[in-house]
Amino acid sequence: MSKHTIEMTINGRRHTADVESRVSLSDFLREDAGYTGVHIGCDHGVCGACTVMVNGEAVRGCLMLAVQADGARVTTVEGLAAPDGTLHPVQAALRDEHGLQCGFCTPGIVMTMAALSAREKRPTEEQLLNALSGHLCRCTGYQGIRRAARKLASPEPAESTGGDSV
Repeated sequence: MSKHTIEMTINGRRHTADVESRVSLSDFLREDAGYTGVHIGCDHGVCGACTVMVNGEAVRGCLMLAVQADGARVTTVEGLAAPDGTLHPVQAALRDEHGLQCGFCTPGIVMTMAALSAREKRPTEEQLLNALSGHLCRCTGYQGIRRAARKLASPEPAESTGGDSV
């Protein structure tokens, strides 16, 4: 199998590696670069667990080859919180609204919402829910995730409901 030298910036740090042409971006990020927050679920682009940002856009890491990200700026869930540990607003909203349970799908959901929030200063609830429509979560029943989307979309920061009411 042929190998290619690739270089990319992951969470602000430059990474150079030799990879086989068939290695997915999600496999590279997890196995070679050590970013285990990138979860691999279906490996077919259906579940959304492997979503990362490439040059600011949310992409399914399992559907992109690592060589396609050569020269790119990649952000994983590990790169969202501030260096002092302050959570990204999306992470804080999901925490406050109990929008996570087992955590397997959470990084992909966070990355999709963060990419949209970076593109749109205040995305609408409809935009957020449409962006999340390609994510599967088997634990939460989606209500906490939907509340977090509402919280991010509201003009004024809302207080956490803490419950499952919608």
